[in-house]
Amino acid sequence: MDKRKQILESIYGDGREETRLIRTRHGQLEYFTTMTCIERYAPNPCLTLELGAGTGAYSLALAQRGYSVTALELVDKNVKILREKAKSQPRLTAVQGDALDLRDFADDTFDLTLCLGPMYHIYGKGGMDRVLDEAVRVTKPWGKILVAFLSVHAILYNNYLQRPPYNFQAGLEENFEKDHKTVRHFPEQGFTGFTLEEIDELFRDRNLGHSATVATDGMLELAEGRSDFFLSDDDFRLFRAYHILHCQDPELLGASSHLLYCCYKR
Repeated sequence: MDKRKQILESIYGDGREETRLIRTRHGQLEYFTTMTCIERYAPNPCLTLELGAGTGAYSLALAQRGYSVTALELVDKNVKILREKAKSQPRLTAVQGDALDLRDFADDTFDLTLCLGPMYHIYGKGGMDRVLDEAVRVTKPWGKILVAFLSVHAILYNNYLQRPPYNFQAGLEENFEKDHKTVRHFPEQGFTGFTLEEIDELFRDRNLGHSATVATDGMLELAEGRSDFFLSDDDFRLFRAYHILHCQDPELLGASSHLLYCCYKR
């Protein structure tokens, strides 16, 4: 087992990914915002590829809405869950594989390519370029590509300001070089974060048109870390509506835990 798969198995092998997008308010908001963006920029009918599909939260939901979805996932336990779901959903096909290697898929195949997790765990520029190049290659001209990233600043806030042992120096050393500006990416992080500038740079020289950069959950993860946090169902629906109106605002992009880059292949 290569090092990256070993890291992914250690993170996702316990099956908790199955409930990640439903057990917290920030997970629910991330899911709602992402689905809103998919349906806005790539309405059905769409032949869809999801890279790093996890246990299929998005793939299954899209298949139920009429999308034809191939869900590619690397982690063994997640693939097993995906395949069980695919048995009862004819529009969903589960495949074990890596976003770094899409050799089994022909050029210009998919109307929509989703990459909603792999960039959290790609630690070098070569790997990042490989994932994006492969995603672009298998997408049809004028097809849509949506790629999720973690904010490096949100990693600092969520992991080092609201959770013990509150060692902010350790957070800076893990995520930044000594200038506290240049972002570090290395496997032992597990999850790696990006700045908005880094994200833009990754897409700049590719034959892509930019539709939107979206804050999928804003500051809700940080707020939800409070022991007295509460958001009723009615207030959450109101918050969701507010968030969708403002999710492309620079203020929210700079504060969001998860970011979504929405583009299309020229």
